[in-house]
Amino acid sequence: MTTATAPAEVPAGSGPWQLARAELRRRTSVKVSLFIVALFVLMAAGAPLLSGLGGWSPDEFDKTAVDPYLGGMPIGPLGGISADHWLGVEPVTGRDLFARVVQGAQVSLLIAFTATAIVVVAGTAAGIAAGYFGGRTDAVLSRLMDLTMSFPSLIFMIAMMSVAKDVNRIVLMTAVIGLFGWPGIARVVRGQTLSLKHREYVDAARVGGSGPWRILSRDILPGVAGPVIAYTTLIIPGMIATEAALSYLGVGVRPPTPSWGQMIAESVAFYDTDPMYFVIPSLCLFLTVLAFTLLGDALRDILDPRGSRT
Repeated sequence: MTTATAPAEVPAGSGPWQLARAELRRRTSVKVSLFIVALFVLMAAGAPLLSGLGGWSPDEFDKTAVDPYLGGMPIGPLGGISADHWLGVEPVTGRDLFARVVQGAQVSLLIAFTATAIVVVAGTAAGIAAGYFGGRTDAVLSRLMDLTMSFPSLIFMIAMMSVAKDVNRIVLMTAVIGLFGWPGIARVVRGQTLSLKHREYVDAARVGGSGPWRILSRDILPGVAGPVIAYTTLIIPGMIATEAALSYLGVGVRPPTPSWGQMIAESVAFYDTDPMYFVIPSLCLFLTVLAFTLLGDALRDILDPRGSRT
C-alpha cells in the first residue's frame, strides 16, 4: 500500500515545465542525486586542475610510497592515504589514486555523455521521421531498429575493440556504444509522434500551410521533449556501465589512460592485500550510476507518467 504525497505548491496557471521543476525540488532523492551528479561532472571537468592541487599527475610514479620488500604494497594505512596522497596510491607503481580517479572520471563521463548525445540525436530523428511520415519510411526505419536491437551488440563491441589496434580508443568506444543505443529511444519517440501527429493543433498547422519541417520542429519535437529528457537520464548510467565493462574486459581504454573500469580490473589482483584500491573506483562508479538512475526514474515519473506505468 502506497501513501499519497501532497502535490507540490506551485502558482495557479503554471505550465507543465514549472510543475515538473516544482515536483523535482520537492523530492529529496532528486536533490541528493543532482548533488552527486554535479560533484562528479565538476570533478571530470576540472580533472587537470584537481590533479595539480593534489600535486601528482595520473602517470607519475612515487616509489617512496610503496614498500618493495612487501611486493610493492602501499606504505601506511588504508592503501597509503596521507597528506601527500589523499586517496592512497596504486600498489607496485605508487601512482596517486586521487589523480587517477579524477582523470578516470573525465574519460568515463566523456565517453558516456558523448555516446548518449549520439544516441539521443539519432534516435529522436529516426523516431520522429518514422512516426510522422509513416509508410515506406516507417517500414524501413522500423526494420533497421529491429535489426540493430537483435544484433549481439556486446560481442560486436568486444570484437571491434579487439581488432582495431591503432585508433583513438575513446573515439572508437564512443562510436561503437552509440551505434547500438539509438533504437530504444527511437521506438519511444516513434510512439509519441504517432499519438501527436493527428492532434488538432498539428492538423491546424498543416491546413495553415506549414511544411513538414516546420511542423516537426515547432509542434512534434516539443511534444516528445519530456519523454526524451527522461529517457536520456536513464541512458547515461547504462553508457557509463558499458564503458566500465569494456575497460574491465581489457578491450576499452588502454593504459596509461585511466578509466574507472580499467582501475577496477587492475585492482582485482590486490583485493585481499589492498582493498582500498578496489573500493575507491568501485564506489565512484556505483554512486554515479545510482545518482543518474534515481534522477532518471524521477524525471520519467514526472515527464512521462504514462510510460512509467507500462
